[in-house]
Amino acid sequence: MASKAMSRSEFVALVALTISLVALSIDSMLPALGDIAADLGASGENDRQWVITGLFFGLAGGQIIYGPISDSIGRKPAIYAGLGVFIVGSVISILAVNFSMMLFGRVLQGLGAAGPRIIAVAMVRDQYHGRAMASIMSMAMSVFILVPIIAPSIGQLILLVAPWRTIFVLLLIIAVAALVWHWLRQPETLAPERRLTFSAKRIGQAIIETCRNRVAIGYTWVAGLIFGAFVGYLTSSQQIFQELYGAGRLFPFYFGLLATAIGAASLSNARLVLKYGMRQMCKWALQVGCLLSIAFWIYVAEVGVPPFGMLMAYMLVIFFCFGLMFGNFNALAMEPLGHIAGVAAAVTGSFTTFISLGLGTIVGRAYDGTVLPLITGFASLSLLAFLIMSWVERGR
Repeated sequence: MASKAMSRSEFVALVALTISLVALSIDSMLPALGDIAADLGASGENDRQWVITGLFFGLAGGQIIYGPISDSIGRKPAIYAGLGVFIVGSVISILAVNFSMMLFGRVLQGLGAAGPRIIAVAMVRDQYHGRAMASIMSMAMSVFILVPIIAPSIGQLILLVAPWRTIFVLLLIIAVAALVWHWLRQPETLAPERRLTFSAKRIGQAIIETCRNRVAIGYTWVAGLIFGAFVGYLTSSQQIFQELYGAGRLFPFYFGLLATAIGAASLSNARLVLKYGMRQMCKWALQVGCLLSIAFWIYVAEVGVPPFGMLMAYMLVIFFCFGLMFGNFNALAMEPLGHIAGVAAAVTGSFTTFISLGLGTIVGRAYDGTVLPLITGFASLSLLAFLIMSWVERGR
């Protein structure tokens, strides 16, 4: 059914939509967490956070399988499978009658969304190389950066006129639209002669090699630690903004403002990394983030709840540092694994997500009505990441 007449701009739009599904599934949900927990009978005050971490759990498990599967059966069947699982998870979430059913649907959403997220990048790699590939990914990522900025506002707007289940209906519609778009317009990008036999042994060997390589496993842990701090923020942000500081319907605005700092850093990094290199950029960002978080932790421990403006100023700087680190640490982890790039990307991506999921869950569930647990997470995980990075670099 696919037409080969797809233009470059249409391909960029399709890739951007496909890789944005994960962020949209997380960030559009944030304003509704309180309503979901209340309607479905979540027992604990912090149990609402499982709506976010449940999706991350499915995402972590899915990343390690979709890449090798798409190398074997082709990109389009693997994307169909992933979107199909996501659609099933969306339907379950829409029909959820209790909190456990909701969490099952969210895990399926994450498991499904992992496929399109991984395979869309592989489709770009199949068709473009060098500067052309960089150009395509830059344009797609520009759209991707906008999603965390606007997605909470989309969720909040829906809540103004409809119940929270309508957010899942929107996610379902987007997933169906993406599936139909791929089916009708996107040709298969992996020719049969280039496909590889699916091999659990190959995945196992990549896991062993990653774990044995000081640089690969070291930077995988560093990426997981930094992203773990961010996951802790994601899971507790609705409680901090709407309940602790009483932001109410302005929550999406403040969340989007902080997301803008990450986006600005990501765009700046594309130029700065050419001048200073990935390691130096990460070292500077980690040092600033770690020292600022320790200083702010001392201040918060003394005053209790800091003024909202001061918290926002601190987090804008921290998130700018995060934006400089996210992509660079993943690239550094992959640097010694170029000979097994496809399966290694799946392994390091899965490991990073599992690490961040565990640590972020601890940080988020420590929320006690103050920002101290979050700042403690930022400070301790940044410090540990810096120590591991120093260990890795001493061994080079």
